[in-house]
Parts: sequence; C-alpha cells; structure tokens
Amino acid sequence: MNKKDVFHKLKNQLFRFLLLILFLFSFGFFSSAQTKSLAERLGYKPTDKLLIVNCDDVGMIYAANMGAIDGMEKGIITSGTIMTPCPWFSHIADYSRKHPEKDFGVHLTLTSEWRQYRWGSVAPKDQVKGLYDLDGYLWRQVEDVYAHATPEEALIEGRAQIQKALQAGIPVTHIDSHMGTFQEDSDFLKVYVQLAQEFFLPLRMASQATMEVRNQPNLREELAKKGLVFTDYFISPDSKEYKEVKPYWINIIKNLKPGVTELFIHASKRSEDVRLISSTAEKRAQEAECFTIDPDIKQLIKDQGVILIGYRPLLELQRKSIQR
Repeated sequence: MNKKDVFHKLKNQLFRFLLLILFLFSFGFFSSAQTKSLAERLGYKPTDKLLIVNCDDVGMIYAANMGAIDGMEKGIITSGTIMTPCPWFSHIADYSRKHPEKDFGVHLTLTSEWRQYRWGSVAPKDQVKGLYDLDGYLWRQVEDVYAHATPEEALIEGRAQIQKALQAGIPVTHIDSHMGTFQEDSDFLKVYVQLAQEFFLPLRMASQATMEVRNQPNLREELAKKGLVFTDYFISPDSKEYKEVKPYWINIIKNLKPGVTELFIHASKRSEDVRLISSTAEKRAQEAECFTIDPDIKQLIKDQGVILIGYRPLLELQRKSIQR
C-alpha cells in the first residue's frame, strides 16, 4: 500500500470517527451531570417550571401541623420541615410514619424566638450551653446565637435534631434552617454543609443572585462539586412587599423561571394559640388557605404549566450521584 492509499484510509477512518462523535453528542452521551440543568437531571425538560412548596415550622404547634397536613392532602403543599425541639413534634412524627410518601425534612432550629412560647435543645444542655439564654431556653435572636454559641455546639445540636427525626421513623428528605441561623454566618454555614454531607441530604440554598449579593458568588458551585443538590431558586416573602398574601403569591407563581424553585410558607390553621404566640398568625392562616383550598391558585398552577414536586426527587438524585 502506497502513501497515498494510507493517507486516504486514515482520512476515511477519521471521518467515520468524527461522525460517531457527532452521533454520540446528539444523543447526549457526553453530557455530564454538571452541564445539565437540575430539571434535566431530574428527568424534565430545561424549559419546565418545577415548584416545591415547603411549609416551615411544622411541629411547632398543633395548628401548624394541621396546616401542613391539610395542604399536603388537599392542596399544593409538597413538602414540610419539622422543628424537632418543639412540643408537637411527636404528633407530626406519628403522621409521617403513617404517610411515608409525604416529604418531610428537618427545620434545624437554634432559636426560640417567641415571647411566651419557648423550647430548649434536643442535645443535652451541658453539651450545648452556649445555645441557652439566661431564662433556660434557646436564644431568641440569631445574633445572640452567634455571640454566645460555637459552631461545634451547633453541629452537636443539628446532628441531634436530625437523629431524633430519623429515630422517630421519619424518612427525612432534606434540611433547612429556622430563621436562617445555619446560613447567615460562614462558620455556621460550614456546619450546615457538614450535616448535609454526613446524612446525605439535600439542603436549602439561596439562589445565585442572592449569593452574589452576599459576596459568596462561588458557593453554590462549590457545594454542587461536593455532590450536594439544591434548588435553582428560593423565594421567601419580602417583608416590605408582603402586604396581601394571595396577590403576593399569585405574582410569584406568574413569574416563575424555568428550573426548580422552592417557595417557603408558614401554613397554619386559625387557632387562639397561634394568635397568642405570633403576630403573623393571620398571614399564616391565609397562606394555609391559599395553598390548600384557593381555586385561583390551583388554576394558576395549571395554566402556567407548573410541575409540583417535593424534595424527594432531589434526595434520590443526590444519593444516586454519590453512589456513582
């Protein structure tokens, strides 16, 4: 075989190889998990709008438990996070055991903010002394936690709260942070990430835009590289704009972006206890109504083509990724 024939043979082989590469690319064989959107990794189209409606403060009081339960069974609440140190934990734990298909996470709690309704830690007090105020309860304000407690104490308490939920038979789907205490300080944030890794759980994270405002533009990317899974967007009510409950959430739903968004609410039934505990009792009741029985909200979800999911798909994705 002369040089010309060898050249043509190699040229043909190279051409066939390039065609093969193009074929494989067209079917996504070289699309890594990191280049795909979260929606795609969950099995949806990149243009789909996926929505998690998470109810915080479950376990705090009976009315909060029932707000979450009714919202899950009759409405569009898809997830809840439980405050394990609170008195009504056992009630919601019993419900979760009987309804393992419902998505419940742990609302990691280092504060006890109400004036007359207080609680302490799950871990023994002598192991987390810095978390306690002079009245013998968890501190009311986030700043007080940072001033008096250590990240090591936060780790002990966070671990105890997750373990309590697991030992109670709750199939925990994720973690988030009550009043943001595990997220507002960089050292406490490290503990938050450690807990997510230790228990193989997704965690609530602010959106990229928020992290850039907080001068942490690379944090989401860094956590993703660790194998952690979190939503693309997280929307909490802006106190300045949150005057009327229903119009606020209608506007939010109308303007959802493609990808996975978490809304967090505090759905609660109307009760004298809630009214005495919190100045936001009426808004909590209205949130429960909006996301449980309001026909306009339900219709809007359909009209906008929004796909409702819980945190379980994120949990399954994270654990599947870790096993690879």
